[in-house]
Amino acid sequence: MMPSTAAVHSVNRYVMSVPDLNAAERFYRHFGLDVRATPGRLDLYAAGHRHCWASVYANGGGDKQLEYVSFGLYEHDVAEMQARVAALGLATDPHPLSDGDGLWLRNPDGLPIQLIKAPKVSPDAKSLPSPRAAVPTGERAAGLRSQAAQVRPRRLSHVLFFTPDVSRMVEFAIRVLGLRLSDRSGDLVAFLHGPHGSDHHLVAFAKSTHAGLHHCSWDVGSIDEVGAGAEQMRAAGYAEGWGLGRHVLGSNYFHYVQDPWGSYAEYSFDIDHIPAGLAWTAADHPPEDALYLWGPAVPDAFFINHERART
Repeated sequence: MMPSTAAVHSVNRYVMSVPDLNAAERFYRHFGLDVRATPGRLDLYAAGHRHCWASVYANGGGDKQLEYVSFGLYEHDVAEMQARVAALGLATDPHPLSDGDGLWLRNPDGLPIQLIKAPKVSPDAKSLPSPRAAVPTGERAAGLRSQAAQVRPRRLSHVLFFTPDVSRMVEFAIRVLGLRLSDRSGDLVAFLHGPHGSDHHLVAFAKSTHAGLHHCSWDVGSIDEVGAGAEQMRAAGYAEGWGLGRHVLGSNYFHYVQDPWGSYAEYSFDIDHIPAGLAWTAADHPPEDALYLWGPAVPDAFFINHERART
């Protein structure tokens, strides 16, 4: 399967709806995001970054629902992408929660996708650790718990989606979006990166009975921040999750926190980077190599899809 010429360069934004915006605002503020509220909507920003990574809408009391995903394109790729979408017969109307801009299509699971000319917000190089002064021998290296600063993610790293057919979604991501396979484990899980340079995965897909959002992953500056983020969420009442551990595919240190709707937000540090032009060798890994190198056992609830099936 040959990669496309035109390709998305970033996850521009993901959009979801929830039954209670107050619960969403509390969760994401404690997580360390910059939450900006307008009537009926929350916009999620990261520390020191002016890009809006996600929007969360009130849905009037229904279940949590992934509404659409927006991907960024370079201007010179727009015409080729328009022709591709038209030739494949994938065009659809804009999502009613969107501004209507860009190209609109549906993926094989029925999720609306926006392709829009936008600045590249995926990283062009591996993210650097947060600066930290060396501590001389004979002095205490750990800060005081009572004086710990809030962990604040620096950017969105990736989004992982549930799908009933991982292979079909991989084919769509490569053929239509122009992404490239990084690694996979059969039809259980697959990870894809951008040919213009990105983390090991911009998007990933995990097997489920139906489509949905599994987790959003946010980059932080150290393994200490991963652990401290987990602790700040436990202190706020969000004790369910998975971590601290280290992934195999992507190599990042992680801790996942379960949100009020059963999906997860991940603190992630030191994920692999695949620069533009690198011919990354993708592999199909056995299940025991698909999730983690070390850490606690995967919770039974980790791959339960709480989102309602799309009609």
